[in-house]
Amino acid sequence: MTDEQLLRYSRHILLDALGIEGQERILGAHALVVGAGGLGSPAALYLAAAGIGRITLADDDCVDFTNLQRQILHTQSRIGMAKAESGRQALAAINPDIAIVPLQQRLAGAALDALVASASVVLDCTDNFATRHAINRACVHHRKPLVSGAAIRFDGQVSVYDLARDDAPCYHCLFPEGDDVDEVRCAVMGVFAPLTGIIGTVQAAEALKLVAGIGESLTGRLLLLDALEMEWRTVRFRKDAACAVCGPNGNARSGEYLRQFAADRESAGGACRPGWSVRAG
Repeated sequence: MTDEQLLRYSRHILLDALGIEGQERILGAHALVVGAGGLGSPAALYLAAAGIGRITLADDDCVDFTNLQRQILHTQSRIGMAKAESGRQALAAINPDIAIVPLQQRLAGAALDALVASASVVLDCTDNFATRHAINRACVHHRKPLVSGAAIRFDGQVSVYDLARDDAPCYHCLFPEGDDVDEVRCAVMGVFAPLTGIIGTVQAAEALKLVAGIGESLTGRLLLLDALEMEWRTVRFRKDAACAVCGPNGNARSGEYLRQFAADRESAGGACRPGWSVRAG
């Protein structure tokens, strides 16, 4: 670690649980952030500030005027620019010493597989179930930790699926693919701007803890936030032994997860996702 890095990350290094060793693990990590919208914005900003050595920021959308209410990576001067490139500029301004890879594409199939395989941690900041399940299958297959968040109206949720652990549930265990789900989007339902910041920041915190190897992650716990009342509650859940994805005979174990998925155009662009409307218990 250089003298400049020792100074930049000194407030991390002062933390007994983190220290120089933990910060060095952060510097050597690769975070894949899928979605540069309401959740991806605060998550990526804190990952960059904290010194994640390589951040891949994937989003196929462009900055729109309506994004500016909550997507703090972007500015009015960058309306019309690809969100991935706009995000790269914002992250580079905060920390020019890390590698930032902008990808203006919707990740799927072999491209998603390769990026998940190379990542230390994956942050799902997308807004539809097809994309989330595709990310989950890839993370299960490569045994990579997944940090997933959601926000709509005044309701938020976040959890961790530490898929390197044999006992850890996957996203499909909690929200089975194919269930009768009504997807809702902020373009129709609205979203409270600070809510996306709260949930995205928690995603960044969980990702940093995972790569630094400190603390206890949210594995097996779903945090739910009612921002209107500012109340948190925790739902505990377990691995589904018969899960069609991570179970012994699951499709991600056999590699079938690489099938193409049909995703909405906004799959990587927003922060608004249902989740609590799913039969999660």
